[in-house]
Amino acid sequence: PVTDGSRELHSLCAQLEFLLQFDLKEKRSFFGQRKDYWDFLCQGLARRRQEHEGVRFVTSLEKLKTPVGRGRAFLRYCLVHRQLAESLQLCLLDPESLREWYYARSPFLSPQRRAEILGSLYELDSVTFHLAL
Repeated sequence: PVTDGSRELHSLCAQLEFLLQFDLKEKRSFFGQRKDYWDFLCQGLARRRQEHEGVRFVTSLEKLKTPVGRGRAFLRYCLVHRQLAESLQLCLLDPESLREWYYARSPFLSPQRRAEILGSLYELDSVTFHLAL
């Protein structure tokens, strides 16, 4: 199993975060806090499901104060529970929402790139992750 001490894990998480932040439009909350990929994921999942277990878990963690911290915790939760590809795919189903959150250079706006990314993420479902949540 992959654990917190794995160098590959840190590289994977950094690449996932880079991908989710690449060409992300700058948005602000009502109180002026900058929104991040966590907000994109929450909105996308809320449109597709009643409530995602990972979102509920992460929002229950009082230590996490920033969208980036919540996003990182969500990625780790999804890796442990083998839900990353499915969760991201649900967020990427709505082209209008994608254009609302991402500029044109985002690989999520290219159907081919999106399929490649999701294919790679679905392969991660066969990997066992034992991570501290």
